[in-house]
Amino acid sequence: MMKAEDIMTKDVVTIRGSATVAEAVGLMKEKKLRALVVDHRHENDAYGIVTETDIVYKVTAYGKDPKQVRVYEIMSKPCIVVNPDLGVEYVARLFANTGIHRAPVIQGKLLGIISITDILTKSDFVEAPKALLLEERIQKAIEQSRAICTEQGAYSKACAAAWDEVEELQAEAAHQKAEGMVSAKVSFEEYCKENPNAPECRNYHP
Repeated sequence: MMKAEDIMTKDVVTIRGSATVAEAVGLMKEKKLRALVVDHRHENDAYGIVTETDIVYKVTAYGKDPKQVRVYEIMSKPCIVVNPDLGVEYVARLFANTGIHRAPVIQGKLLGIISITDILTKSDFVEAPKALLLEERIQKAIEQSRAICTEQGAYSKACAAAWDEVEELQAEAAHQKAEGMVSAKVSFEEYCKENPNAPECRNYHP
């Protein structure tokens, strides 16, 4: 299973919170970036993040002078961060649940930044979908449990522990399936609100 550290961008561009938005825009253009990590001021301070959306929505949209607005006025801080050991599918779920597109990867210090583009272009979700891998792990765990219970007895601690692992894997698979169904239902409801006269929506009553 791929982790955040496997696909993150290690060359992170940072900026001071006291820098102007104009400086941030210049840096984004120069480095061709959509976001900058805002440096922490001291060891116990949190990191922040400023994105192109922050700039457009909070500065451009109100006609403010980017040379007069400071990064700390529009940044998100503390920002959502990702542990380098977090599995890619969980990073994707975190992004989906929070609506963010990128996050710094931090473990004691800033290690990199991970984005939805990294997930799309660098991860192995096409070649190795998590649901299929999980199903394979469940089948292997069942086989191992049967072997352990045959060898050590049906009432042994090892047998009980082996079947506990099977149950945990099955619970994770059920959780994934349930989340997917809820997501699909919400998407369909939104579609029907926007297209109430669509044939597939006429008999739909949430």
